[in-house]
Amino acid sequence: MRRLPIYFLIDVSESMVGEPIKQVEDGMRTIIQELRTDPYALETVFVSVIAFAGRAKSLSPLTELYKFYPPKFPIGGGTALGAALNYLMDDMERSVQKTTLEVKGDWKPIVFLFTDGTPTDDPTSAIEKWQRRYKTKCNMVCISIGDNADTNLLGKLSENVLRLNGTDEYSFKAFFKWVTASIKTSSVSVSDMGVDELKLAPLNGISLEKVDTERRSVVDENFVVLHGRCSNTRNRYLIKFAKRVGASDFLPNFSVLKYRLVGAYPIEEASFESLSDGLSNRNINTNDLMGVPTCPCCGNQYGLVVCECGNIMCSDGRTCSCPWCGMEGTLGDIQDGGMDITRGRG
Repeated sequence: MRRLPIYFLIDVSESMVGEPIKQVEDGMRTIIQELRTDPYALETVFVSVIAFAGRAKSLSPLTELYKFYPPKFPIGGGTALGAALNYLMDDMERSVQKTTLEVKGDWKPIVFLFTDGTPTDDPTSAIEKWQRRYKTKCNMVCISIGDNADTNLLGKLSENVLRLNGTDEYSFKAFFKWVTASIKTSSVSVSDMGVDELKLAPLNGISLEKVDTERRSVVDENFVVLHGRCSNTRNRYLIKFAKRVGASDFLPNFSVLKYRLVGAYPIEEASFESLSDGLSNRNINTNDLMGVPTCPCCGNQYGLVVCECGNIMCSDGRTCSCPWCGMEGTLGDIQDGGMDITRGRG
């Protein structure tokens, strides 16, 4: 049987924490449920999921559709696109059946790359390898979730670069229905007609647009993500802020850049570390952050307390010890000028 391999290469960097990663998880379940009702997809489709942040790892190897179970997505630090591409190419080399004199190999793999940021590694050599050895042998669709991805860079990987403009629940649901329809159409194409090419569904009625990759996109930092540790459970969590440009309180006609709290989210430390390449070497001042979360692990009132060691923890407002360095102390106010905190890699 000739298989139609479908790869999902998913960005699980810190900026995806919260609603975006939940919507991706829900969307993957929807895709699989819908595809299982399609006889052409059941006959040909095999699915693999690779997650990447500062590193990449397989969440599910290439698996027959009826046996595939959508994984839970971890979160990691960084957006190592080069590492993700190398991992994908190595996996296809091992898993995709090539045509020989005796047998016909698999149909061209279809790769759906989802990302919401710019690379934190140097993907140049991986992109060159992709262009030289894999671009004509695969069908890749690059999806920018929001407007923070470098679509000019994604254009070096594929002619099919699209931007998901809406990141609300409705937009994500419509988007994953489009992905499902595209896979169904492609499976019919190979099963019924033997045509080995990508058939994307129409973009009508969804918040998804094809991007002109020749026009360089303006890349800015839409999120600030901070790393915390619970004082009671010692578990890790992430605090996510989204960019907000507003009027200055002191200078009329001037705009200021602030980051508004989105939420705080517990993470599984082992999974996070396996996908991360460390914190950034850049800081954010506390004066540029709007809002303080409660601790998502224990419910302490203050989820953004900065220890003298520079790390973030939670506190109930009384004496506590830092879960990072062990120092004991009492909660105090931040002085004028704020404090600089090391940011995650996003």
